[in-house]
Amino acid sequence: MEITPEVHDKIKQIEKKYKAINQKTETHLEGLLWSKPITYWDYIQTDALLSLQTQRTTLPDEMVFIMYHQVNELLFKMILWEIDQIAHAEALSTKFFSERLMRISRYFDMLTTSFDIMGDGMEVEQYLKFRNTLTPASGFQSAQYRMIEFACTDWINLIDQRYRADFDRNSSFEHALDFMYWQAAGKDYRTGEKSYLLKEFERKYKKEFLCQMEVYNTSNLWQKFKQLPEADQNNPELVAAMRHLDKTVNITWVMGHYNAAKKYIESVPGNHEATGGSDWKKYMLPKYQRRIFFPELWTTDELAHWGE
Repeated sequence: MEITPEVHDKIKQIEKKYKAINQKTETHLEGLLWSKPITYWDYIQTDALLSLQTQRTTLPDEMVFIMYHQVNELLFKMILWEIDQIAHAEALSTKFFSERLMRISRYFDMLTTSFDIMGDGMEVEQYLKFRNTLTPASGFQSAQYRMIEFACTDWINLIDQRYRADFDRNSSFEHALDFMYWQAAGKDYRTGEKSYLLKEFERKYKKEFLCQMEVYNTSNLWQKFKQLPEADQNNPELVAAMRHLDKTVNITWVMGHYNAAKKYIESVPGNHEATGGSDWKKYMLPKYQRRIFFPELWTTDELAHWGE
């Protein structure tokens, strides 16, 4: 290899990099002699990824159900990755905010158009058989989705609408967590008793949720939007993008999920509970829970008819 001025400059940059962390450049260069060339399957960890699908039954369509939800969780991780960049940006610019917002919207657009995979991609008879082996697990227990909600909006917008007036930003996170809208899927408010579904969910994730509520209390998407210059906050294109995300997550995505669930759950007569035992209609339908990330960006009439 010819040591051109460009190559020499790169060597200097490498030396500077390792000197900054108190490392010897010579050691790392020698390590290159023995390192293996990277392959696609090593980089993507294909073998590990494809080994994560474990069926509980012998029914082929259960594999569709498992992989579809795993794809969702990967997309949730991508969404959180983008939101975190906005939340922790030291000098947030409108350009950076807008670009990351569009990435997040594209991920959710992909999610909302994917329900045909589950809605039309499984035989009803197979689903009704393998779903009984999933009880009491439920999609309700997607921790990443809850974290996305904490990262998008002020947590008070996630409080069950029946109790929202009793809270303000000075309320404790732990008290607020007990009244999140999704608690309605696992809590009997007449007795205060939490279902096994909810107890297990909180046992695993409660500490993490409380931490996320604190972290995003002042750095969620809405709070970061309010930190942009006032002129940019009033930019019609940016406002439309914020509204698109809000509607996509809290109406379009939810209704896609609802319609897919409805097709299978109501395909037979009898008790139409979700696998976790929840009243899934009141938990999912936007008109009941009125989940709205950015209420200030909607008109009074739009808010009154949310999800209808």
